Amino acid sequence: MLGAMCRLNARTILEGNRLFEEFKGSLTEQYVLQQLIVNSENDIFYWSAENATSELDFLIQTDDCIVPLEVKAEENLQAKSLKIFVQKYGVRDAVRVSMSGFREQDWVTNFPLYNIGNLNRYLREKNNNC
Repeated sequence: MLGAMCRLNARTILEGNRLFEEFKGSLTEQYVLQQLIVNSENDIFYWSAENATSELDFLIQTDDCIVPLEVKAEENLQAKSLKIFVQKYGVRDAVRVSMSGFREQDWVTNFPLYNIGNLNRYLREKNNNC
C-alpha cells in the first residue's frame, strides 16, 4: 500500500535501483506493521531513547508481555538499538525481523520476514505466561 500511495513503479522494486535502496526499509517496516495490526491482541508502540541515539521500530504489548521488535530489510543482523533496549530494561524476549532464517540466540530471536504473521503464536508458545 505504501508503494502504491507513493506511486512507486514496480520496476523500481524488481530492479533494485538507488531509490529503492533508500526506500526498502520503510516498505519493510510498513509491511510488518500491517501484519501486526491484523492481530487485534497487539498494542503497538514505538520507542526512542531520551538522547535520541537509539530507536526501536516496534514494541508489542499483549496483556502483560512487552516484546521489542527491530525490523531489518535485508539479512543485516546488527540490531544495536534492540540490544541497548534489552540491556537497559532487562527484557526477556526480543525479536529481530529480517530476510534471514529463523534462529534463537541468547538474547534475541531472528524471525523471518515471510513468517511475521505467525509471530504472536510463536511468542505464546514460547512463553505461556510471558
